[in-house]
Amino acid sequence: MSYLSVAETAKKWNISERSVRNYCAHGRVPGAFLTGKTWNIPENAEKPERSNKKKEKPIILLDILQEQKVSKYSGGIYHKTQIDLTYNSNHIEGSHLTHTQTRCIFETNTIGVEKEVLNVDDIIETANHFRCIDLIIDHAKATLTEKFIKELHFILKNSTSDSRKEWFAVGDYKRLPNEIGGMETALPEEVADKMKALLAEYNSKEEKTFEDILGFHVRFERIHPFQDGNGRIGRLIMFKECLKYNIVPFIIEDNLKLFYYQGLKEWNNEKGYLTDICLTVQDRYKAYLEYFRIVY
Repeated sequence: MSYLSVAETAKKWNISERSVRNYCAHGRVPGAFLTGKTWNIPENAEKPERSNKKKEKPIILLDILQEQKVSKYSGGIYHKTQIDLTYNSNHIEGSHLTHTQTRCIFETNTIGVEKEVLNVDDIIETANHFRCIDLIIDHAKATLTEKFIKELHFILKNSTSDSRKEWFAVGDYKRLPNEIGGMETALPEEVADKMKALLAEYNSKEEKTFEDILGFHVRFERIHPFQDGNGRIGRLIMFKECLKYNIVPFIIEDNLKLFYYQGLKEWNNEKGYLTDICLTVQDRYKAYLEYFRIVY
């Protein structure tokens, strides 16, 4: 092995001798060693990159969703997410629109109907849900707040028949008690305090895990802060938070809703039910990413 002096290396790398000595002193030149006060530098040593040099930011799913949303790219992961998440989440809540009809509304803003009666609310909430997905993509990195959650609800329920009922609060917490699956939920007068406490505890953790996101969802659904739309808002929040923390998101599928409900109910006793369901559908979303050649 041949070695160069500091002066020879400085000339070769086109930097100052002082910089060469600093690189050597900080162990950034493999194979360099001192003889007395003189540095011996391997002639094949490469110039270290400057430590303050900006590293290329890896392209993540959120970047791709945001880019495809802005460019209105058709046929990619944004397109598929909009249709599949909207169809499944609405269907879980009783929508009768088919996957094809949901896709037509997204792609053409039209719907073909022959010898069929459709609920207008199903159509409106489908279009509104597309807008909700855009909102969570645009604000995925934002801290989760009551204001943001209420905005999601306002968009989802705007212009529906519910919005014309005096007792129904669009974009605000419920005014009347309700239940879910025969279970009691927070009373209207309790909701604001319970939501503040839930968000304070959740946001106190700098990084969120898969289990943290599921745990928030369970508590959110048990509070059931809105008169209607809680399930869809809750699932949108989970998707947003997965994007924020670069966790592969997932879409709860309509055919798994009974297992999903069981998972919500049994969370305190056995977290595995809900976790397994979400991991299963996460694997399916990973398959989408692999198809579209998106690294996760």
